[in-house]
Amino acid sequence: MPQKVNDKNARWRMGGITTGPVEDYLYALLPARDEVLAEMEEEAARRDIPIVGPAVARVFYQLAKISGAKKVFEMGSAIGYSTIWWARAVGKDGRVTYTDSDKKNASQAQGYFERAGVASQVRSLTGDALELLSEQKETFDIIFCDIDKEDYPRALRVALPKLRKGGLFVTDNVLWSGKVAQKSATDARTKAILEFNRLIYQSPELFTTILPLRDGVAVCVKG
Repeated sequence: MPQKVNDKNARWRMGGITTGPVEDYLYALLPARDEVLAEMEEEAARRDIPIVGPAVARVFYQLAKISGAKKVFEMGSAIGYSTIWWARAVGKDGRVTYTDSDKKNASQAQGYFERAGVASQVRSLTGDALELLSEQKETFDIIFCDIDKEDYPRALRVALPKLRKGGLFVTDNVLWSGKVAQKSATDARTKAILEFNRLIYQSPELFTTILPLRDGVAVCVKG
């Protein structure tokens, strides 16, 4: 049964990109999520687990549907919230590869996949997401990046050869609560995101747009 979630102060709301009243309006518009997703949102808020939240997840679902994606690789999946949205979008004959370095996260995510009815569509891998992607012998329709921010530039280099022509490279947190607009960023994560954003816009292989939703989502099409 669809459930409304008290997401007012949830970490996945982030902030810093759109004004508070606009943010409240956008989230208030969202339809209620089913029991599994609602539970995951509540848990993420309670335990400070990084998930993309429902507004961004709906964009992911649309991107997969519009592009006709059947093979999705996630770099950094946590408890599997975005994985479920991708899996539902690619359908019964699609496949999503879940990755996380924490075996407890992977075990918990598996339980959610089973309850959400997508377990047969998800392949779970545990370990370093970049290494796991580099080991793949196939290409993917969508690669989603949500790993440690210092690794974003390297993630681009690893992901491009594994993405089919016409495929989507989607990355979360590219506006980093507005820190990318600071003139004198000194911390390693912000500097890495700034470098990453420069690379995806300058890459001759990609056509890039950054969506200023939540914490910023980069959508890149491989030409």
